[in-house]
Amino acid sequence: MRKTKRTPAGDALTNLMLDLFRLNSLLLTAGDRLVARLGLTSARWQILGAIVAADRAQPVAWLARDLGANRQNVQRIINDLHKEGLVAFEANPHHRRAQLVVLTDKGRRAFEAAMDLQAPWVNSLSEGLAVKDMETVHRVITALRRRLEGNDEPGGRA
Repeated sequence: MRKTKRTPAGDALTNLMLDLFRLNSLLLTAGDRLVARLGLTSARWQILGAIVAADRAQPVAWLARDLGANRQNVQRIINDLHKEGLVAFEANPHHRRAQLVVLTDKGRRAFEAAMDLQAPWVNSLSEGLAVKDMETVHRVITALRRRLEGNDEPGGRA
């Protein structure tokens, strides 16, 4: 038996977390299938998206931070993307060893092709779901993420 009992909110959050773990796994599998014919995986697609979303070229460590991912894993995937000509490295004027990662034309085309596949898929997946409900879920997930990042107390870091 556990010594410490969860509150009703703690139970609800635990159930939500378990469903989010399952959902994440299903999303990664679906994403892999969706972009496989483009030579991408969900992980590669996610990193291309982070590069596109950045205000300017960033080093691997910053991309990893923005993704909430391990720098070494992001570096490995970026190295693979570089070998395939989807990204290139540029000199970083602020740090000699931390090169900046940029999309090549081939990388931009691959990302845009992935997004062209994503639009009808996500539209179909969201059919029948209330936009207000999805916005509420988004707010809850954002609040939890901020707490875990230590940017919004209570609880601070996990």
